[in-house]
Formats: sequence, C-alpha cells, structure tokens
Amino acid sequence: MRRLLAYARPYWRSVVAALVLMLIASAGQVMGPLLTKIAVDRYLAPAANRTPTYLDPYLSNDPWTGLTQIALIFLAVMIAGMIAQFGEGYLMMLVGQRAMFDLRRQLMAHLQRLDIAYFDRNPVGRLVTRVTTDVNALNELFSSGLVAIVGDILVLSFLIFAMLRLSVGMTLLILAAMPFVIGVTYLFRKAVQSSYRQIRTAVARINAFLQEHITGMSVVQLFNREAAARNQFDDANRAHMEAYKQAINAYGWFYPVVEFLGMVALAALLAYGGWRIERGELTLGVLVAFFQYGLRFFRPIQDLSEKYNIVQAAMAAGERVFQLADQQPGIAQPETGLGLPPARHGQSMSIEFDNVWFAYKDQDWVLRDVSFRIEPGETVAVVGHTGAGKTTLTNLLLRFYDIQKGTIRVGGIDIRRLDPLELRRRFAVVLQDPFLFTGDLAQNIRLGTKTITENQLRDATRRVNLLDFVDSLPDKFAHKVRERGAGLSTGQKQLISFARALAHDPQFLILDEATSSVDTETEQRIREALNQLLEGRTSIVIAHRLSTIQRADRILVMHKGELREIGTHQQLLAHRGIYWKLYQLQYKDQEIGKSR
Repeated sequence: MRRLLAYARPYWRSVVAALVLMLIASAGQVMGPLLTKIAVDRYLAPAANRTPTYLDPYLSNDPWTGLTQIALIFLAVMIAGMIAQFGEGYLMMLVGQRAMFDLRRQLMAHLQRLDIAYFDRNPVGRLVTRVTTDVNALNELFSSGLVAIVGDILVLSFLIFAMLRLSVGMTLLILAAMPFVIGVTYLFRKAVQSSYRQIRTAVARINAFLQEHITGMSVVQLFNREAAARNQFDDANRAHMEAYKQAINAYGWFYPVVEFLGMVALAALLAYGGWRIERGELTLGVLVAFFQYGLRFFRPIQDLSEKYNIVQAAMAAGERVFQLADQQPGIAQPETGLGLPPARHGQSMSIEFDNVWFAYKDQDWVLRDVSFRIEPGETVAVVGHTGAGKTTLTNLLLRFYDIQKGTIRVGGIDIRRLDPLELRRRFAVVLQDPFLFTGDLAQNIRLGTKTITENQLRDATRRVNLLDFVDSLPDKFAHKVRERGAGLSTGQKQLISFARALAHDPQFLILDEATSSVDTETEQRIREALNQLLEGRTSIVIAHRLSTIQRADRILVMHKGELREIGTHQQLLAHRGIYWKLYQLQYKDQEIGKSR
C-alpha cells in the first residue's frame, strides 16, 4: 500500500482538495436529518420539550414561511453536497489516471531493461495483463477505493456525533447492531479475498492463451486444431467463471444480511423511540431524524465492504505488478561503464571470443570453450548444423545473455564493462524472420533515429533494390504497415530490414540467415549491395546456404557447440572435414533439384 500511495504523492494537492470536498459532502449527509427534526418539532408537531437550535433566531414563526426557509436551506445543502461529490470524484479520477500513467510508463521502461531470458520464461499475454488489466485494478483503488473509504469513515463519524448529540440511548441501540455487521463483513472478506487472486490469475491465463493462439492462427487452422484449442480455452475460461462465482455468491448473501440487520435495528428504534415519546422523554422530530440517520448509517458500512473488495482486488493486482517491477535484469549494468571509441566512417574494431562457455540452463552447455578473433573490417561467416550454436554467438555478442565462463571483447574491452545500450548502438542486425512494427515504412526503417534524413532513407532503399517498390506505392514512405508487416511479402519485409540496417550505417553488421527468405534473383541483387555495406565493417554472416558466404574472409564451422574448423572456403574444402561434408550435402541437393 505504501508503494501504491507513492504514485499519488506528486499529486498531493489534488488529493488534499478532494479530501476537503469530501469533508463538505460528509457534513451535508448530517444536515438533512437535523433540518427534518427542526421542521417536525417546530412546525409540523410542535413540542414543548424540544431543544433550541442555532437556526431558531433566523426562522420565521409562521409555519409556511418557516417550512419554506427550511426547504431552501435543505436545497442549498443538497446542491453544495452534489458539487462537492462531483469535485471529489473528478479530482480522484484525475489523480488515479495520472498515477496509473506514471506506473504504466515505469513498467514499460522496466520491461525494456529486462534481459531476453526473462521473456523466454514469461508468456507475452501474462506481461500484457500486468500492464493493462492489473494496472486498471490499481486505478480503481485511487479513483473509488482509498479516498472513498476515508469518505465513508468521515460520514460514519459525523453521523455518530450527530446522533449522540440528539440521544445517547438511541445511538447505542443502533450501535448494538454493529458487532453483527462486523462479523458478517469479516466472513464476507474471507470469502472474496482468495477469489480475487484466482480471478487475476485466470485473466492472465486467458490473455496469454489468446495472444499465443491468435498469433499462431494459421498453424491452428492448418493442422485442424480448432476443436482442441476451444477445449483448452474452455478450461481457462471456466476457471475464470468459477473464481467469479465465488465472489458473486459472497456478494449475494452479504448485502441482504446487512440490510436485514439494519431493518432489525430500525424496528427496535421505532419501538424504543415510541415508548420514550409516550413518556415525554423524546420528541417526534428526534425519532424521525434517527430513522433517517439509521438508514444512512448502514449505507456507508455496505460501501466500506465494497470498497474493501476494491482494495483486495488492487492488492492482488499490486502483488503481480510489483513482482514484475522488482524483477532484476539478468544482464547487470556495469557500475563504472567504459565507452567505445567514437564511431567513424570506414573504421571498425575487432571482436574476440576467449574460451567462452555458455548454457541457457544449468550445465547443459550450448557453447564449449569457443575462441576466435575477428579483425577490424573482416567479414567472417559462421556455418553449422541446426543447434550448433551459431545464433547463440551473436546473442552473446549483443549481450542478450551473459556467458558463464570466458570473455567476449569488442575493441579490446570486455563487453560486461560496457553499457548494453552503448554496445548495441554500434550493431545492425538482419534476422531470418524480420520484425516490422505498426506504423509506416519510414518509421520502420528509421526506428526512431531522427538523424536519418530523407535522402539517406531513399539511398538505403535504393541500394537494396526496394526503392522501385516504395515509389510504386500511393503513399511512398508514408505507406501504412500493419501488425508484423501483414500484407507485405516475406521478401519485401526482408528488404525493409536490409534498408533499416543500411540507413543506420553501423560499425558492426550481423546477418543471421538474412537471405534465406528471398528468391534467388533478389538474393543476388542484395549480395551486390552487401558488398558496399560490408566494406570497412566488422561483420558476422550466419548462413545455411554455403553459396552466400564463399567470399567471406574466413569461415567458422560450429559443431555441437564447439568451434571445429576455421579457414577460407577453399582451405576448408581442401581440409575435407565438416565444412566439406556440408558442402557436399548441399551440392547433392542442388544436383537432385536440377535433375528433377
């Protein structure tokens, strides 16, 4: 709760103003019955033993005039209470929205600092639930939870004070019902406490399932998995329904029981009040006022229980939100980070792997004692069977994961002493599966880098043979791109990712199966453009097609997590080792394809 309230601290002026308005609205709740008492005892059923009030000097002795005056005062109190309630509600909704804006912004920034391994372990739908549904539950805490609880307590305090001033005995009679109400509320709280946690967990499961299956809808339909997917969704949906049914059941019996206890208290009040009026110890106006106070007294108690549920839901959501916020990145920031030399066109730096060991889990080594050095400006290709550790090399170089043993150096500096942002800024990566964001073509190439000019944008697309396609579009670079590039071919998306790399003019270039998704003609044109891109840059090219890396300065051959061979294309063929076998397999496949 302290952590949640800290988000409202910057807006304390609005909170204080809301509390003042709430005080006014609470006082208005007390004024109505008092005005009714004055009207009854002074004009409707005049009583000789009535107590004088502060309004007596200002009220007319004429009944009709006096009743009109009281009615106008009552109307003014109601209008003031309405304005105060509106102002308090508006201010607290505003505070809630601003606090949740700050919290969502903090969560988004925190998610971007977390390492890739965290996203490997946690489904996207679950994380989306934390930032959306759970944060919305916290918003209710600010807008209609905490301050409303304070308001209900204020109303109860004012009501008890006013009733004690009128009659201590009748006040104690109403308060006699409180132990029963508190007992019922305690049982209600226990009933709903666990259900809210189950509801949040079920919502996260539903969101995770929907995100995964909507993203993979083509696979679901291709393998006729619709029925199985529906059954799985039914299980998650049923768990959500059952959790809600527990809360609904608790709500179902709680309000009628509190209402029943309130009516019993009012019945006892009627009997006791009538007996005291008969004995001349009480006026009719006091009894009428107590009836109104009694009706108002149990309403805040019911509201308190409902607000308590909001608090419980917020606590359940807050547990998960702060669990995410407290998650420490696996990639530690260096305390005194070193900086790489300024990037200059035509200059690059070396990359060195020194006895590197790495495992994603425990001692299941993906890389074993890997050592090699890439000289400045050198283009090195990495080949090997699937699972040999090729992509893992680049993931470690970009410090998406930290190694368990050994050292990786860039420009002679251990990358663990570099700020990951500074390190990754020097690299451009083209992946096998290009990722495009919702927006337009220019935004997907620039990716927020404002220094890329329009001319650089056109030059990059021209050099990867994409400019003709862009110019053929009605909106040119402003052409809208849908989620993940829907509507564009795989080759077009790959060319956009090439243009993105070219436009950023990096010192280091990584191509991870970058030409595997384009046709042979497009691949040939890209290869010609890459000759300019690779010049003067330290580059790593991962490829299955050996024809694409024959011009590399050196080729690294990975096999079962170990670096088994290093050399040029001709040297490795002459060695007749693993690379030669890979080349023979691909050559045979090509020959079979031609013969068919």
